[in-house]
Order: sequence, then structure tokens, then C-alpha cells
Amino acid sequence: MKFIVSSTKLFSNLQSVGRVIAAKSSLTILEDVLFDLNGNVLTLTASDGETTIRTSIEVENAEGEGKVAFGAKLLLETLREFPEQPLTFVIDANNYAMQITSDNGSYSFVGQNGNEYPEMRTEDSDAHTFAINAGVLLDSINKTIFCTADDDLRPVMGGVYFDLKPESLTMVATDAHRLVRLTNTSIHVAEPVSFILPKKPATILKNILQKEAEEVTVGFGEKNIRFAFGRTLMICRQIEGRYPNYNAVIPQNNQNKVIVDKQTMVNACKRVAVFANTGTSLLKLALSQNTIKISAQDIDFSTSGEETITCSYDGMPMAIGFKAPFLIEILSSIESNDVLIELADPARAGLILPTENQENEDVLMLLMPMLLND
Repeated sequence: MKFIVSSTKLFSNLQSVGRVIAAKSSLTILEDVLFDLNGNVLTLTASDGETTIRTSIEVENAEGEGKVAFGAKLLLETLREFPEQPLTFVIDANNYAMQITSDNGSYSFVGQNGNEYPEMRTEDSDAHTFAINAGVLLDSINKTIFCTADDDLRPVMGGVYFDLKPESLTMVATDAHRLVRLTNTSIHVAEPVSFILPKKPATILKNILQKEAEEVTVGFGEKNIRFAFGRTLMICRQIEGRYPNYNAVIPQNNQNKVIVDKQTMVNACKRVAVFANTGTSLLKLALSQNTIKISAQDIDFSTSGEETITCSYDGMPMAIGFKAPFLIEILSSIESNDVLIELADPARAGLILPTENQENEDVLMLLMPMLLND
């Protein structure tokens, strides 16, 4: 086998598929990337056993065909340092040796028999499908993935829940302390269906969709989920199990409503959080007429900090506690300049919403309060 390919194009595509490869695998060949040459098309495949990504690129002066697997780490580290130039690949089909020739040198690798590489999971025959703009999917993952949990005892909460209805797509993520619900009314399906996308493939999509401006076709059945866009295909296993009833935990009739400049509040929270107890990270928000006093203290080290910012608020005076990193992360993920905070009482979850949503989009974020000692 022989072909010539652009160094930067090959590196970019290897980097995209290589994101799925686990640091250590029970199967040595899963630490490799599969090269499959057919005519002038080189297909690259990588997998961790649960998620597989495949993409293809055009090559020049191709001779022969076949499959050979090569170590992803060594390839990426070599190609990373090349400026844009054509590279000539010569692969011996008998001993799987590969030589790369550049303008100034040559590099030798030894691979494995590509026929031993695990086959890509097949799509379920009863798959449902829908199409979504790549930018919309990327934005939706960015706004939800940070709320997923790392909890082996509750695996369903370790992914993003896609709840499809004829009139909309709702994406939900929660770790039991915070929750984000994003509804997009531009996505329609024939019947109500749902699946849970694991965090790892969601993170991979978050990285590789940045280069895409096309539509993504999503297909899923009982076990697998398929994402197809451009020349790339990703198939992963769903998380099995029943997702919690997310609407049931969202408090209704929150009579205390605060409107505040997002960046002002984020900056104030960051400054005051420096003085919070390192174990609890507790921030206290004391609400009164058109003001929020943000305070924190660490009794063990005799440190404290407080800051008062202006807002729009005419509800009853109240104080509520939140975990600083969670509050800051939620506020930072909202795109509008002002945020609306809805509260019922200090013991119930607070709702944090943008005052202005993107087109066809409705975002709601929930944060559980922390107990105040005073």
C-alpha cells in the first residue's frame, strides 16, 4: 500500500478520532488507529470498545488497498510537529511495517493486522432518526454537560438525557445538586422517544463539532446512538436505565424574583468565594430591597468577605446559601447579560434563568441550597 496525504489534514483527522482512545485498554489493538485504504479514500477508525469514531480523507497517488492498525500516540506525536507538506506513506502488507517520508526525513513504524480490529457496532434496525444543526447541538451540549454526575451508583446521571417529543427536543443533565433543562422547539419527531448520551461521547462531540457547520443526523434504537456529519460517523452505547422525572423537582410558584447583571454577580461571587470554607464552599446570599449581599467566612482561619451588589428585587427579605463553584459555573454558562433568579424559600431549590433566550430555545437551571448555620 502506498499513498500521499497532507500532513495537517491527516493530523487533524487523527486528532478527531483519537479522542476516543482510552489511556489503557484490555485490547492492545484499541490503542491503535485503523488505516483502511480503498482507492483514493483513506478511512481512519478509533474505538474504546464502547464508542467508535470513523472518518475519511482523500489521498493522492494511492496504490493497493488493505487495513493496518498503528499506534495512535506515536503517530500523533510525530505528525504534530510537521508544517504543512505532503507525506508519502508506504505500508508493507506482509509485516505491517510503515515508512513515512517527508521533505527532510523518513520515519518507520510497525503496526498490527487491521483485520483483527473490532468491527464497528451496527445500527439498530428499529432506529429513530432526527436532524439537528451542528452548531445547535454543540451549543446544547456545552450548556448541559457540566451538570452531569460522576457516580457509579447512579449511571443514568452520568450522561445527557435527550427527551424527544413531536414538538421539541429537551436535553437534561443533573448531578442531584444542580440541574439544567434546555428545550429546543426547532427539533421535531413523529413520536415521543428518549435516550441517554454518556459523558465521554458527549465530550468528544463537543470537541469535534467545533469544526463542523453542517447538519448532524442522529439515529438511535434500544442500545446504540449514531451521529453522522460530514465524513464522520460516531456510534456509542446508550446508558441503560430510567432517567429521573426531572420536571417533578423543579419548584413552581417562586414568588421571590431577582434580576441582576450576570457578570457583576459572577465577579462578586468569585471574589467573595476566596474567603469561603474550603470544605463547604458556602456562599450566603442575603436579599433585600434591590440589593444582594454576598458573604462567606471560614471560622477555622478567621477569614471572611462580603460584597453588596445592586439588583432588581422587591420580594421579602431572605438569606439563602449556595455552593460557590456550582453557582459561579451556572451563572457563567448563561449567555444573556442579565439573569433571573427565582426563589420560594431558603430550603427549596433556586431557579436561574436567562432574561433572554436564543431563538427556539428555553433554558432553565436549578441549584439546590445549602443549610445556613445562622
